[in-house]
Amino acid sequence: MIPAWTTPATMADTTTNWEHITRGSSALEVFLLGKVDFASALELQARLVDQIADRADTHGIVLVCEHPPAISIGREGSFADVLVEREELIARQLEIRWVNRGGGTFVHVPGQVAVYCSVPLKRLKLGVIEYRQRLEQTLLGCAADLDVDATAGTIVPGAVCRCGQFAFIGAGVRDWVSHGGMYVNVSVPPDALDLVRWTHGNQPVTSLSAQRTRPTAMSSVRESLVRHLAESLGYDSYHLYTGHPLLHRSTRKVYVYA
Repeated sequence: MIPAWTTPATMADTTTNWEHITRGSSALEVFLLGKVDFASALELQARLVDQIADRADTHGIVLVCEHPPAISIGREGSFADVLVEREELIARQLEIRWVNRGGGTFVHVPGQVAVYCSVPLKRLKLGVIEYRQRLEQTLLGCAADLDVDATAGTIVPGAVCRCGQFAFIGAGVRDWVSHGGMYVNVSVPPDALDLVRWTHGNQPVTSLSAQRTRPTAMSSVRESLVRHLAESLGYDSYHLYTGHPLLHRSTRKVYVYA
């Protein structure tokens, strides 16, 4: 028997100068990417930031995806936040990435929605603090859609419910264009939450499914986040796409002999 499956999307030919929307657009483009390798998501964001910084309109791009197991360490984090031995990291195939974003140390696994926003803050007339507030507003709107009573995080930016913090903001700005964004734990396995120290207070970490005590559809969370994000950032319209021309997927085959 020869089963096959697709691997996470990775960057394709980076020599292509891809730009989908013509200059002069004020729309928000949203790409639903499925599972994407963490390093490839970082590389794609860097390309998008360069493109948006070179424009003169308010066109913005949002990437919505999940990641294979990984740990990212932001400017407020350190390797001391990783709570397991290197041998376990290797056994779990967990790569560690130091990233230039706000926030501390986060775990990324399937079941967590990553929302990366590349928008021109200066042309949208948004300061850094106000931008973070708009992201928090997005998270709270999504929680309300799911009947989850939530508030903005006080220890770490994001959103907190009765069971703990379920969403985190890890954003950065370069040339007045945002990168990074939000991570929402939808149905993350509880053991994955214990791999790192997400906050430096006593705030527990949870997921939407744990708070709601029932399965939560990823599609519902994605739709709610995109809708509230466009509204919070002041975009009148947004366009949805699946995949991205700078990402490609490969197929691996495994041979099983009887």
